[in-house]
Amino acid sequence: MNEPVLVFTTTNDESIARKIAVTLLQRRLCACTQIISTVRSFYWWKGKIEEDNEFLLILKSDKSIFNKLSEVIREIHNYSVPEIVAIPVSNMGFEYRKWLYENLSIKEKDENS
Repeated sequence: MNEPVLVFTTTNDESIARKIAVTLLQRRLCACTQIISTVRSFYWWKGKIEEDNEFLLILKSDKSIFNKLSEVIREIHNYSVPEIVAIPVSNMGFEYRKWLYENLSIKEKDENS
């Protein structure tokens, strides 16, 4: 059974966000990417609280290709410790799910297989 996930990553560089989005789409590691501009992030870094404007990427993918997707993000990303978080999707409309797996490098597996 396939396991759809939403993957989140952020960067402070719009060109990097676009490069991540296009590269992952071209390699069919995600079926869709949304870039939300701009989010204000507050976080701990090197012992102090930092504040930055970032671009949030929301990627639609599958758990089985998360490791490869993460590897590609790390290759492109401008942060030494990029946020790469996957959240399982418990429910998804049939038509959207069908579209998702038609556009990933893997195919939908039949539950009964």
